[in-house]
Amino acid sequence: MTPPAVTDDARTWSTLTLGVLGVDAEISAVAAEARRRGARLVEIAEPTAGMAAPEQAGWQRLLDEATCDAVLVGSTGWNAERAEAVRMLVQAGRTLLLAHPLEPSMLWAFELDMIRRDSGAVLIPYLPDRLHPFVSRLKTAIEAGLGGTEPLGELESVKFERQMADRTKPRVLAALARDADLIRGLTGDPARLGTLGASDPDSAWSTLAVGFTGPNHAPVRWQVTPGSAGGLTITLQYARGTMQVTAPDDDGPWTWAGPPAATGPANRAASMLDELLRSIRRSPPPDTSLIPPATWSDAARAIELADTVPRSLAKGRAVDLHQEEFSELGTFRGTMASLGCGLVLLGLLVLLVATLVGGIASEFNWELGKSITGAWPAVVLAVLSAFLALQLLPLLIGPDRPRN
Repeated sequence: MTPPAVTDDARTWSTLTLGVLGVDAEISAVAAEARRRGARLVEIAEPTAGMAAPEQAGWQRLLDEATCDAVLVGSTGWNAERAEAVRMLVQAGRTLLLAHPLEPSMLWAFELDMIRRDSGAVLIPYLPDRLHPFVSRLKTAIEAGLGGTEPLGELESVKFERQMADRTKPRVLAALARDADLIRGLTGDPARLGTLGASDPDSAWSTLAVGFTGPNHAPVRWQVTPGSAGGLTITLQYARGTMQVTAPDDDGPWTWAGPPAATGPANRAASMLDELLRSIRRSPPPDTSLIPPATWSDAARAIELADTVPRSLAKGRAVDLHQEEFSELGTFRGTMASLGCGLVLLGLLVLLVATLVGGIASEFNWELGKSITGAWPAVVLAVLSAFLALQLLPLLIGPDRPRN
């Protein structure tokens, strides 16, 4: 009997080693799928039942490329020490598959993005929903509705209903950080965000509704609804009908309510492992999907949208969203702008104090005061000259490195 042929992917997985830094439901599923494919797992910092690490040591060993080819980062037990570990791994230029969201702070996410550009690290956020074939079909239907070529007529609105059993603030914001990436992938970057919720801050999250508007897409509404099983329902409302997709939180099949009606299997762990393998091989993204796999910049933007919701809810009004590109050069320019304003105000204060001291020195023949009064223009000129010289620093360092 002829033995089965060994595929290139199977041969590749048998030679790969994955490190695991913390676990959660998603990372556990990815690790189990990787083991099923033949990969070796090491450095599980918090082993769970059925996933005992073959080797136990500090996470610092994950910095060495000889230890593992990529690192899986989970969210359970997330703390400042693990955040620092992730930062060090990114600085080392490692390939990471990260649960999303790990940290609810957009500053931390954009900090990692800037470090990634310098180190060349590959950061893959766990955002598998945009890889499902139904999402590409939704993208096509949305573009056809905006272009007036959809048989159901013009697209009027897009609704995302997130069913959740635990509707507390951290859970709701984490769910929004994941769904916001899907919203951006399907409809584009929103220009304005508004919220609706109960007047009581504690109960507002269980009925939270978020609206996204922009000049180039239909109005989008994301809303929290009760549901023990959990899942996401996406509804496209047209002038003459609707399309609806239901995506359960588990790996149950997605349902397309049509027209035409259909079902599609979902294996989130497998799709993310395929993306991880593509990144390890440095292969280009597939051309079959209208929505490319999520990058860390996409994940940071999604966290930024979720981070904006509490401010909008507290102020009770919509918030304009500025699509600012965060980079070292942008940070430098912002710092210099703030410092320049501060120097102008300080210069006016020095002028006022010097005039007062000069008047007192002339009245009482105070020689030290006269010296101080005579020296202040030179001091201000020297400080302003040094500030202007700092503006040449980006020319000496060079431009930002391009994104991966």
